[in-house]
Formats: sequence, C-alpha cells, structure tokens
Amino acid sequence: MKKMREEMRKDLGNNSSTKKSPKGQNSEKKQSVRKQDYSRKQASAGHNNDAKKASMKNGEEKKTAPSKKKRSRCGVSGLCGGCSMINMPYDEQIRGKQKVLDDLIGEFVIPDKFIRMKAPDHYRYKVTSIFAPDRKGKPACGIYKEGTHEVIPVKSCLIENIQADRIIQTIFSLLPSFRIHVYDEDMDIGLLRYVQVRVARATKEIMVTLVLTDPVLPSRNTFVRELTKRHPEITTIILNVNDRNTTMVLGNRETVIYGKGYIEDVLCGKRFRISSRSFYQVNPLMTEKLYNIAIDAAALTGKETVLDTYCGIGTIGIIAASHARHVVGVELNSEAVRDAQENIRMNSLDNIEILQGDATEFMIEMAQNGTKADVIFMDPPRSGSTEEFMRAACDIGPKKIVYISCSPWSLQRDLEFFTENGYEARMAIPVDMFPYTGGIETVVLLTHTK
Repeated sequence: MKKMREEMRKDLGNNSSTKKSPKGQNSEKKQSVRKQDYSRKQASAGHNNDAKKASMKNGEEKKTAPSKKKRSRCGVSGLCGGCSMINMPYDEQIRGKQKVLDDLIGEFVIPDKFIRMKAPDHYRYKVTSIFAPDRKGKPACGIYKEGTHEVIPVKSCLIENIQADRIIQTIFSLLPSFRIHVYDEDMDIGLLRYVQVRVARATKEIMVTLVLTDPVLPSRNTFVRELTKRHPEITTIILNVNDRNTTMVLGNRETVIYGKGYIEDVLCGKRFRISSRSFYQVNPLMTEKLYNIAIDAAALTGKETVLDTYCGIGTIGIIAASHARHVVGVELNSEAVRDAQENIRMNSLDNIEILQGDATEFMIEMAQNGTKADVIFMDPPRSGSTEEFMRAACDIGPKKIVYISCSPWSLQRDLEFFTENGYEARMAIPVDMFPYTGGIETVVLLTHTK
C-alpha cells in the first residue's frame, strides 16, 4: 500500500486531464499529458505471480507454460498513462483511494465511504485532442505519450464523451480537403494545434473550439458547413488563437464562427452559461453529487451570509443562493465574472452578487472592516490553498468553512493549518469524480471551535 500511495501521488501530481487550475488565473493546462502510470503495477500486484511448483516425473522437472498477458481494455494504455487504473476492477480502485485518503487525513477526521459512479465509463464531457505530427512526421490527433511530446493517435477513449470523440475524428478527416496542416512545435510551423469539445449533459448543446496559430482558417465558411452537416448536434464553433510557445491549450484571442459562442448546461436545478475558457467540472453527473454534498454540509438555514471564493462562473454560489440570505462570489477573471453575472440573471436570483477581484485581498479587507461571513466555500486547485488565503479566511471567523479538495496531500497540509487556527474538521466525504485515475475529490466541513 505504501508503494501504491507513492505512485498515486505521482499520478495526481501529473494528471493534467483532471487537473484544476486556479479559476482566477484562467489557465487551461494541456490535457492528458505527462501522467504517471501506476495501474499496471497495482493490477499485476493483484495477480499471483508465483509459478506453480513443477511436478516431478521420471526424474525430470516439468516446466509450467507461461501464462498469457491479459489484454488491456484500452489499446494505448501502455503509452498514455492517463487512465492509470483502466485495467483495475472498480472496487479495487475505490479501496485503494479510500486507504490513501484515510491514511492522509485520518488524524483530523475519519472520511466517509466514497460516493461512487454507477457507470464509470465516458464521464468526461470536455475533451481536448492534440493535433501534431507523429514520430514519422504524419499528421495525427490524440494524446502525448507519457512523459514525452510524441503524439499517440487516439480515435476513442473509454473515459471521454463518445460524441466528442466522433467530432474530433471528423475534423481530423477534413484536414486534407481544406489543406489544413497540424502544428509542429519543433519546427514552429502549421496551423491547427488543438481541438476542444465541450458537451452539456443536460441540454445536449455542443461547443467546438479550434485552437490555431493564426486567426485565418482556410475556406472557413465551407469548413463550418461541412462539419455541421456531418454533426448537426454542434451548436457553436469558436476559433481560438494561440501563437505562443506555451503549455496552455487556449490563447486569449478568439472569434465565434458559428452559433452563439457558448453553451448552457443545467446543474443542481440551475442553468449555467459556459464559455470556451470557463472553468466547469468535466464530470457533470458526479459534480451534481459533489455540490449537493457541499451545500448539505453547510446546513444553510436561509439566514446566512455566504462567501464563494474564486467562484468562476458562480456555480457553487448560485446553487447555494436558494438556501442562504445573501451570497457574495469573488472571481479574478473578468470573462468568468461576466458569465457568472449572466448566470445570476438566467436563474432570476436577487440575493447574490459577483465581484471581480482577488479572493485573498477581498477577505483581508473584510477582516479589516469587521465584515463577517457565516460560511465560506473554497475550492482550491490541486496545489491546495495558500497560507495567506487561509489566514484571511480565519480572520473573518466564519462559523463554517466548506473545503472542496482535489488532492488529499494538499488537503492534509491545509487541514493542519486550519486545526492550528481555531477550526475542527467535522466530516469528510470523498466523491469519485475521476474513475480509472488517481484523482480524489473530497468535501470537508470545518467548524469554528473558539
């Protein structure tokens, strides 16, 4: 188990396909790259590798024929490393994650049992594919080979939305006809770098983002007509320009070339507008469970002032607004703030406001002015919170802090800070947001002890 925990930590630290960036920084990281694979080690650990003792007959030893290696569920699992537990039984995945979480935060609170997915395949409703030459120089679309920038062609993935994968393959098939060249990062030539597809689970709306090195797409109107003819389910197409030498997928410039430029989805009974660069959880089914658990943990009575820090497009705050007296969301990114304000309007809410700014600075100012909040929701990136943020939160003195964590290692560190500064972890509920990977999402309720 010690070895499994070490490998899982590597998987968490490098799993870009599920990695969350600080919402205020709007940093979309490359998908499915540089991930650590520990499933093969763990899957093999479950098998009996000891050969049967050879029987003796006529003074000679009979050798046991070597057993055939079990075929992987995924043809590229040995190269990708993204779904590090793709061949591990789901029950075994959950047991391993539970043990890791128990060991890391058990001194602060005993975690509940994992909330599991009933059908853990094809749960990613946001899919990003890399378009680049393969090692032979031929155009390819797929993912990077683990630990490299060598593209491995992938036509379909067991954790990705099926429709999204089909759209990406259609785009790839259209490239020769339109003389669109994939981007070669070594030579710094070519046009198409990535294709990102986001699917709204509730509304079925689909957004396609073409990430180019130049704002000019050859025969743009004809390309759009052909793509939407083959996939009439597409509701909007965006041309995003990323001409920088960067690990980020999306650039800052974009043009809507088809549809309204965003999609809408429904989560926990609320409607949300999602732009190409908006932070929105990739597993909407389990996100509903995650957010409902967070709201239930806060046990809102309708009398509370709630602070939703780094709120993104306002998902948690808007869901909480129906249960609180007043909600304040704080978000650094101006585009996300605009989406959040539109989401408030769409849901006809009058007890929530979204402010643009840094959440840490906002809370410091609140403390200096003697302004209080009864409940703080915090959903930090994988690296966890900062000491400045947590100290500012403690200075406000909320009765409850609901911490939504995506890394048990940073959660362990942050819980130590909170317990040393007047808070006690009362419950921890893990949700399996990312089956077949080392991702561990946990909702923790902290209450004021002073």
